[in-house]
Amino acid sequence: MARIFCLILLACSFNFAYASELRTLRWEEMVPTDAPPLPPPTALHDLNQLADVLAEESGPAAAQQYPNAPVVPELNGIAMKLPGYIVPLTIDDNSRVTEFLLVPYFGACIHVPPPPSNQMVYVTSEGGVALGEMWQPYWIEGQLSVQTFSSDFGDTGYQAVAEKIYPYVFDSPAIK
Repeated sequence: MARIFCLILLACSFNFAYASELRTLRWEEMVPTDAPPLPPPTALHDLNQLADVLAEESGPAAAQQYPNAPVVPELNGIAMKLPGYIVPLTIDDNSRVTEFLLVPYFGACIHVPPPPSNQMVYVTSEGGVALGEMWQPYWIEGQLSVQTFSSDFGDTGYQAVAEKIYPYVFDSPAIK
């Protein structure tokens, strides 16, 4: 009985240590402070015909304009919490997205230029996110690594293993 109590206590202390070291990360912190600002993305489509472009699901994917954007090496190995939107890469047999790109805004990588590589994170998750629920923003908690990943949607400068994924809820007293 004492052995079980010790194991429970150890598990609780590990979770507490993880939570106390968790850093809420902002997307702008993933760009080196001394990096030159990137020019705005080039428009790929005439906005007067945007509805036609969005309806054309078989259209070509937009090319990433900054696949080698500089990263912040000091972020390697931190336990972090980062909000963003999910671009699915792998869907399991239970219709759960278990590999995805986390991006800072909705619609990134689909008919618009993907964000710079330092603004995309390749994420793996054992539990994943239900395919039908991925259109909202999420918080991702886990360990971040400064490591590249390439996909059809663009290259990333960061990777993460998600320990927790849950909906991002915007709660501002100014908006009610």
